[in-house]
Amino acid sequence: MADEPAVPVVEGKGADASNSRAPGRSRDEVALELMKFVAVTTGYGKGTTGSTGFSGKPNKSSEEYADALLQLFERCRTVVGKEPEK
Repeated sequence: MADEPAVPVVEGKGADASNSRAPGRSRDEVALELMKFVAVTTGYGKGTTGSTGFSGKPNKSSEEYADALLQLFERCRTVVGKEPEK
């Protein structure tokens, strides 16, 4: 028991793991996940509401919101498609 580490070590996980994408996932899938993360955490494309506590008419129509999300997806595809700097 004294020879066993207190915390099990999992190969390829943690701070030493590479930043490569998961095998089997396309660049579009990775870009979509990135887009969802950015959109949800920042409220990207939603615009602002009139005042606090009231859910007035949104500043953007659903078409404008969809266009903003598509633009964000294209930006994410561009970032994911770039070669890493050496």
